[in-house]
Amino acid sequence: MFDGMQRRVVSIWFPRLASDRALRARPLEGPFALTLKHANTNRIHCLNNAAERAGLTRGMPFSDARAFCPDLQSRPADPRADLRFLLTLRRWAVRYCPWVGLEDDDGLVLDITGAAHLFGGESALLMDMRQRLSRAGLTAHIGLGDSRGAAWALARHGEGTAETGQAIDALRDLPVAALRLEDKTIVALGRLGLRTIYDLANAARAPLSRRFGPSLLMRLDQALGEQPEQITPLKDPPHYGVRMTFPDPIGISSDVMAGTERLLIQLCTKLHARETGARILCLTLRRVDQDSQQVELRLARPMRDAARILPLFERGIKDVDAGYGIDQMRLEAVQVEAMPVQQLSHVSTGSKDRLDDLITRIGTRIGLENVQRFLPADSHIPERSFLIAPAAYSAPDSAWVTLRPRPLHIFPANPILGAHIIPTPPKHFRWRRMSFSTARAIGPERIAPEWWLEEDAWRSGVRDYWTVETRQGRRLWLFFTPQSPGWFVQGEFA
Repeated sequence: MFDGMQRRVVSIWFPRLASDRALRARPLEGPFALTLKHANTNRIHCLNNAAERAGLTRGMPFSDARAFCPDLQSRPADPRADLRFLLTLRRWAVRYCPWVGLEDDDGLVLDITGAAHLFGGESALLMDMRQRLSRAGLTAHIGLGDSRGAAWALARHGEGTAETGQAIDALRDLPVAALRLEDKTIVALGRLGLRTIYDLANAARAPLSRRFGPSLLMRLDQALGEQPEQITPLKDPPHYGVRMTFPDPIGISSDVMAGTERLLIQLCTKLHARETGARILCLTLRRVDQDSQQVELRLARPMRDAARILPLFERGIKDVDAGYGIDQMRLEAVQVEAMPVQQLSHVSTGSKDRLDDLITRIGTRIGLENVQRFLPADSHIPERSFLIAPAAYSAPDSAWVTLRPRPLHIFPANPILGAHIIPTPPKHFRWRRMSFSTARAIGPERIAPEWWLEEDAWRSGVRDYWTVETRQGRRLWLFFTPQSPGWFVQGEFA
């Protein structure tokens, strides 16, 4: 703010932010509403103008809304997407002034002190805002005043402008709800006959302070500009990108690798300063004919070590067509993750780093999602005791905790032939066209099905598992089903 200059604040309220965002993506005609589950009831979260004209309101149960308006179309609400959209609008509002913050979850606040003249005055600035937001399909109410409280009140309860030093004249007829008070305070003031801001401003302050506390008069003074209220702008997210321009074009792979190394050193310095690591890197090579080629590198783990990352770019850079030469290189960390500093120990992590580099190299050829690992799962059912997850997006878990050893190979249960239908392992049996003789049997281990899961293979009931060592050298995992007597092979030990 400039010394001696009256502060001017703009408040932009988006009463239909969520529904406007949804309809921008997929336009519809007629009444429309977004629903959100609250207290086990699906309720109206946000609705368009046509739905409001049909008599629907926010917070109404969705079943009641459909009864009032059979033509109502709906979609589930997405509060996270709404917040991302509001942050996008905040970045757009920076074109008017650098001091922009969020106002609740559906508004923006701008300190335009000393910036209005750049757009031809305050009226021209507000007109430009309204026109741009209207063309974007957004419903917006805008208020302008000397304070944040006055701008908020005008945007939500009147949409107007308070001239410099004339806040009370612009706010006098607005309800006391425009002061951002609690509902119980608004009701209590109404019972005292204080329904407008003018009534409250002319009432005795001492009784109001004793009855309602200091917060009521603080909100009044903030709206009238007699007590300052700060606007906290959001910081722009850090940008992890570096570039280099060459006086003469280059085209040899070794030169491109040398330039990439210099860019990596600069980028990794930024990543290290913010304790983050890159997961996806994008190297853009601009040719002299203004065409560009990109080399994308997806890493198995967050990394910020230039010496380790550089060799991983080699394969992609060799496939680049330099054309008549490359005159600019740009390296950007498209996706980053937290990578805090860790305490050093006597245990070396070299083997883990080499494994991550190997996963990255293989992933660049077949895709990181196709390099998978087995993880233990919390289930005593053999088929459900493990999960398969991409190695790049999962960490190796602790070893499987089992009371009995499990076979290395587990496959769908296969019935065996020539076995007597008795609970003890057969002495002779045939499996997969091979004959076996039992030398030693360990068991049984009874495993019951998980009744809360639908598993067709386990509908027969419990199973009694045996580890059978055959005279032919095979160690098999057999089980017996008492409910419908039969023997099956489900696994083989190494």
